[in-house]
Amino acid sequence: MDNLAAISSWSGGKDSCLACFKAIKQGYKIKYLLNFISKKFQRCCFHGTEARLMKLQAELMGIPLIQKEVTDDMQEYEKEFKAAVSQIKDIEAMVFGDIYLEEHKNWVERVCKDLNITPIEPLWNTSASNLLEEFIDLGFKAVVVSCQADKFDRNFVGRDVNKNLLAELQSKNICPCGENGEFHTLVVDGPIFKRKIEILESEPVLKEGFWKYWFLDIKKYN
Repeated sequence: MDNLAAISSWSGGKDSCLACFKAIKQGYKIKYLLNFISKKFQRCCFHGTEARLMKLQAELMGIPLIQKEVTDDMQEYEKEFKAAVSQIKDIEAMVFGDIYLEEHKNWVERVCKDLNITPIEPLWNTSASNLLEEFIDLGFKAVVVSCQADKFDRNFVGRDVNKNLLAELQSKNICPCGENGEFHTLVVDGPIFKRKIEILESEPVLKEGFWKYWFLDIKKYN
């Protein structure tokens, strides 16, 4: 695996960040971060993070970011995903942040086989609690940027990802990594960042669609 050229699937959140970090430590050469944003909203799918904020993350990590627009039609997503990855030259593998959802892993393996690249799953089959604790102990910093409104109130977005949050999630029997989409995060600092991203102004916003979610509308940062 030494110096095997790879791209890393990037959402801006803790799982994709930890997976990327672990892949680097395992010897993979991460040439690019690949991020998909909604064509309609110009924000990261599901997380709701602005495209330009993830560009700042990539700059602070020193890894080029490739952003591709996708439609909101999930049936078209696989075609759009394959088209985006196939345009990236000289890569042999792709890093993903899946933890325990078999259907996600099966999809990744099938699609990567079609693309003739190797899927890398550094977090797979590891305790979600242990992963979040490791993320925190490594010195990464993140904030909650979206959450399911039927599980959390508006005050949950904007909270720091720390051990108090971990304990609270465990007590509520909610996956500490939000693997089922219960919540999403934005990484703002860590051992592969040149400096911390400071969120200066933000507010919770409720969005209703297939799911009802609270999103953190980040208005000002540096």
